[in-house]
Amino acid sequence: MDIQRAAKKITRAKHLVISTGAGVSAESGVPTFRDALDGLWAKYDPQMLATPQAFRANPKLVWDWYWYRRELVEKTRPNPGHYAIAALEKLLPEVTLITQNVDHHHQQAGNKNIITLHGSLFAYKCANNCQGEPTSVEVSRLTWKPEDAPPTCPYCGKGKVRPDVVWFGEALPEANLRRAFELARTCDVMLLVGTSNVVYPAARLPIEALYQGAFVIEINSNPTDLTPRMSVFLQGKSGDILPQLVEAVREELGAE
Repeated sequence: MDIQRAAKKITRAKHLVISTGAGVSAESGVPTFRDALDGLWAKYDPQMLATPQAFRANPKLVWDWYWYRRELVEKTRPNPGHYAIAALEKLLPEVTLITQNVDHHHQQAGNKNIITLHGSLFAYKCANNCQGEPTSVEVSRLTWKPEDAPPTCPYCGKGKVRPDVVWFGEALPEANLRRAFELARTCDVMLLVGTSNVVYPAARLPIEALYQGAFVIEINSNPTDLTPRMSVFLQGKSGDILPQLVEAVREELGAE
């Protein structure tokens, strides 16, 4: 079976790189950006809520939107797929997770070695990056009131504090993106989970891995444009397939 074939390759991997997308979060009930545009927010265009220009024009509106999204995510929990990915990190000698998700569920599930390409709904920074890119700010330590949000940067006293996520029109964090591509070009096994493989530059990662001869495994509910090029395609929900894959990896490790 394909799961056993994938497990054999993963077990023998010198460096397993796992790349995850929105499909993993969806199984936890995490609403996508556009799914969250309901109720009072239905009248807004994404360009009014997720660009640097929007934040400069109306910082409280953007802050309130992202705080609302954070509250939605806080009501959800990691699913079996998240915990299976965390288990792989514990089972194997070298595993790196690259994620496009901003919900922090991978961290909650136990992953430590993570590259976040799009930031986190639970991280904040000075909008002016007054102390360097990024100037991280611990919001829980600030004195501020929701009606006065967003708070002011505690370092420069001028810039507003904003979510540390990648907005429309912004580049991905350079160091994280560079590291992700280095890993894609040097790993021997890559596991793609719940990603549509259409959002660049992240969609380029499996292509780079394939060019270098890596064994690339895709787990998705539906085939993608890259599926015909995959070494193995496991169709289904990641929360169903990943636990099976981890169990097969455990069996392989026990047999060695």
